[in-house]
Amino acid sequence: MRIIAGKFGGRKLVSFKADHVRPTTDRVKEAIFNKVQFGIEGSQVLDLFSGTGNLALEALSRGAIHVDAVEQSSKSIQIIEKNKTTLGVKNELKIFSSDVLKFLKGCKQTYDYIFVDPPFTKKMADEVMESISQVKAFEVGTELFIESSSHETIKSVYGDWNAKSQKSYGDKWLSHFIKG
Repeated sequence: MRIIAGKFGGRKLVSFKADHVRPTTDRVKEAIFNKVQFGIEGSQVLDLFSGTGNLALEALSRGAIHVDAVEQSSKSIQIIEKNKTTLGVKNELKIFSSDVLKFLKGCKQTYDYIFVDPPFTKKMADEVMESISQVKAFEVGTELFIESSSHETIKSVYGDWNAKSQKSYGDKWLSHFIKG
């Protein structure tokens, strides 16, 4: 696992094997950041189910000014901390040790981009999108990317969130939503 581009481009990240962690592949990560393009520069990002911090750190590498990473697993949080240290990242990445659904209920912050990669073992992409659609803090124009298992149902509309694209990458789907 590595950072693809930006100021940390080519740098390797610490990873580990566990049922709850399935890092985003380079192919899917490139698809996300090709859609984001230069909009990531100067942006505020929310990374839900952060795992190893792969997407959060890629966003920072490409110019995001701040990322909030939400992760419940203490082992994953340790890996994110190691990856922060390896790259010399400080306050621009804040880690929240929390259940994502609980975090969303109390969310008051606005973000430009939201990355969501729930564990495939729980098949909860639809539930997470329903929760996100209830958060009043998210503003019109916020973009969201969610990975889901090909065995899950993910709708094209969740409240004010509309799918701009949905594409299959082997056993997963990447859906791109924009809040209208």
